[in-house]
Amino acid sequence: MNAGTGRRSGGATPSLFQADASQRPLAERMRPRVLHEVVGQAHLLGPQGVIRRAFESGHPHSMVLWGPPGCGKTTLARLLAQSASLPFVSLSAVLSGLPDVRKVLDSARQRFPHEGATLLFVDEVHRFHGL
Repeated sequence: MNAGTGRRSGGATPSLFQADASQRPLAERMRPRVLHEVVGQAHLLGPQGVIRRAFESGHPHSMVLWGPPGCGKTTLARLLAQSASLPFVSLSAVLSGLPDVRKVLDSARQRFPHEGATLLFVDEVHRFHGL
């Protein structure tokens, strides 16, 4: 490190998104990669749970996932898209509006006849503006 600057000498600052797993944030390294790694919510994810059945059918349906930050809503949505081999599109309702949703829906409509459905995840949907 260079004294006073807090920067490393001889090169760029390492990116958090490098291929080396040790450089990724802990939360990203610990994120479940398959459904059986998700802990809790047995009434939804257990053998008779509605989300488990959506995973097993390969045909997800519209749903609202509610819970505090960090409880796994985005992770579940990503896993569901992965298990159904669907493209995953995530929007933040805080940063997005109706034009963004229309753009995703138009793109999904164009892909649908050839590639199938798209999974759209809207984070913070209760804060949505522009509808």
